[in-house]
Amino acid sequence: MVNETMSSPRRYEMDWLRVFAILAVFVFHSCRFFDQMDWHVKSATTHASVQGWIMFLNAWLMPLMFVISGASLFYAVGKGNVGSFIRDKVLRLFVPLLVGIFTHIALGVYLERITHHQYSGSFFSFYPHYFEGMYGLGGNCAWTGLHLWYLLVLFIFSIVFLPLFYLLKGSARGFTNKLGNFLSLPGVILILILPVGLSAIFAPRIFGAWPTSTYLLYLFYGFIIFSHDRLQEHIRQMRIFYLGLALVVSIIMVWQFGYILPPKGTQSYLYFGLGFIISSWCCILAFIGFALKYLTTNGPFLKHANEAVLPFFIMHQTVLLCLGYLILPWQIPDFVKWLLIALSSFILIIVLYEFAVRRFNLLRILFGMKPLPNARTR
Repeated sequence: MVNETMSSPRRYEMDWLRVFAILAVFVFHSCRFFDQMDWHVKSATTHASVQGWIMFLNAWLMPLMFVISGASLFYAVGKGNVGSFIRDKVLRLFVPLLVGIFTHIALGVYLERITHHQYSGSFFSFYPHYFEGMYGLGGNCAWTGLHLWYLLVLFIFSIVFLPLFYLLKGSARGFTNKLGNFLSLPGVILILILPVGLSAIFAPRIFGAWPTSTYLLYLFYGFIIFSHDRLQEHIRQMRIFYLGLALVVSIIMVWQFGYILPPKGTQSYLYFGLGFIISSWCCILAFIGFALKYLTTNGPFLKHANEAVLPFFIMHQTVLLCLGYLILPWQIPDFVKWLLIALSSFILIIVLYEFAVRRFNLLRILFGMKPLPNARTR
C-alpha cells in the first residue's frame, strides 16, 4: 500500500484509501496488546471482544493494502524505464526495510524478550545478541522487519513479477481488457473469491493472517481493477450492495462465532473460513466503490498525509510497543490504557515525522521518502 509513483492524472481516491488503510493498521496494532493471541508486548488481561475485532480487521486490512499497491503499480509500470522502476523500489521499499531491521526493529525484539522473560538487561547489552539466529526460528534477528514484512513482500513481488506487469499493460492489454469486461458483469467479480479460498486452504501462512500467495492475488486484483474503467464504474455503482453483503456476513460471523476462529479441523472452522474470505473481498470492494464515488478530490491535508503514510507506517509499531511497555503496568482500566497508548503513540509519531523525518533529507531517504528539491542532504 506504499505510495508508488503514479502517472497523471493522479487517482486521489487511492491516496485517500492509502491514508485510511495506514490509520487502520495503527488501530489494529494498538489493540494487539489486549487480544487473545501472543504478541511482542501483552497486557496481563486479554479480551474476547478485542480478539473478534482483530479478526475482523485481519479479514480485509492487509488484502486492502495489497489491492492499493496493485493499483499503484498499474500507474507506475511503464512510466519510466525498467532501471528507474527498480531504483524507485529499492529506495522506497528495500532501504527503509534494511534500516529498520538494524535499528528500531531490534528495539521491538528486545521488548518482546524482556516482557516474555527471555532476557534481562539493557537494550544496549541486548543489541549484540540481536544478531544471534533468525527471529521465528529460535533466534533474535528479525530479518523480515516484524511489521515491515509488508515492504519486503511488496518489494519481492514488484521485482519478480515486473515482466508480467509490463505484459498485462502492454502486449497482453487485450486480455486485460477482456478480463475487465468479464468481471464487470453483474456479480462476476465475486468469483475472485475462489482463488483466494484455494490459496487459503493449500498455501502456508508466513506473514500476517493470510498466505503470501493470497497477497499476490490481491496485488493483481488491484492492478486489474485500475486498468479498466468499466470495472471501476461497476464497483462504484454496486458499492452499497457490496457493503451490505459485507455487513450481513460480518454480523453472521459475530453471531455464530464471536468473530473468533474455531478450532482447526472442525466444520465450524470451514464455515468461518468461508465467511472470512467473503467479508474480506466485499469489504474491499465497498471501500473502493465509496472511494470512487466520494473521495476524488485533492487538498492540502491529503497531500501532506499521503506523503507521511510510509514513515508513519515504518515507525508506528515500534512507538506503540515502547509506550505500551511503559503504560500497561499502570493500575487503570484496560480501555483507558488502550486510549492512552493509542493517543500518545499517534502524537509522538506525528512529532517525530514533522520535526525530524520530514525536515532532513538523510532521514527522508532512510524512511523511503523523496529528498526535498534544491536542498543538500543533511
